[in-house]
Amino acid sequence: MTTPLSLPNNIQIGGNDILLMTGPCSVESYEQTHAVAKSMSALGLHVIRGGAFKPRTSPNAFQGLGLNGLKILRQAADEFGLLVISEALGVEQLPLVAEYSDIIQIGSRNMQHFPLLWAAGEQPKPVLLKRGFMSTIQEWLAAAEHITTRGNQKIILCERGIRGFDPSTRNVLDVNAIAQIKAASHFPIIADPSHATGRADLVFAASRAALAAGADGLLVEVHPNPAAALSDGEQSLPLESLPAFVEDMRRIAVAMGRTLESQVSRLSTQKSGDF
Repeated sequence: MTTPLSLPNNIQIGGNDILLMTGPCSVESYEQTHAVAKSMSALGLHVIRGGAFKPRTSPNAFQGLGLNGLKILRQAADEFGLLVISEALGVEQLPLVAEYSDIIQIGSRNMQHFPLLWAAGEQPKPVLLKRGFMSTIQEWLAAAEHITTRGNQKIILCERGIRGFDPSTRNVLDVNAIAQIKAASHFPIIADPSHATGRADLVFAASRAALAAGADGLLVEVHPNPAAALSDGEQSLPLESLPAFVEDMRRIAVAMGRTLESQVSRLSTQKSGDF
């Protein structure tokens, strides 16, 4: 049974509420990040994602803004009362990411980067651990154990797709893994439909499947202008589609007997305004 994990600002993941983490693949500018944060806040979302250090396949691709990207992300988040999740690529970057983020992401390529797992386990902030795209479920859980044995029990698992043979999608969203983790582990689990599909036109459908399988949340890429994105524009939802996405996920949450965080936020605001 999943053990709910408490996050700052009275936010919880792993309980009845489904948590949506959205934002750009890469932090490109203050204007871009501010626009996303503003839209998220209006929809009652609480956690903005954004990459400052980017592990790109090609060394010639955009590698992120580094420390400046973290500062932009933190500034935009603080303006709207949002939490930040961002990725640490190595042990040397972990202190910076921990300083500016509320949740530390360890990406698919680093799932078995053991010194990074150990270092993440020795600091107090929650860690989101993505499944390696060629890793078994047992290897994934063993990687999480590397973190817990160093003292940090605050872990969120993320199914982000495994490598398949069909080039029509970037990866294959393993919905079986979501259900299996819910049965075999007490950690909250979310899905990353953006990386799993690599196609914005499939993100809605993949997200529905993930929530139906029991996912406690989603990590979704959105961008004000995907065609001009410096990374992963083809899998990023246009920012103007975010309200429709949130509403679609709300309906799935209700069908599963759960509540979307944005709905909880609106209800809380309405109740506080009644007094």
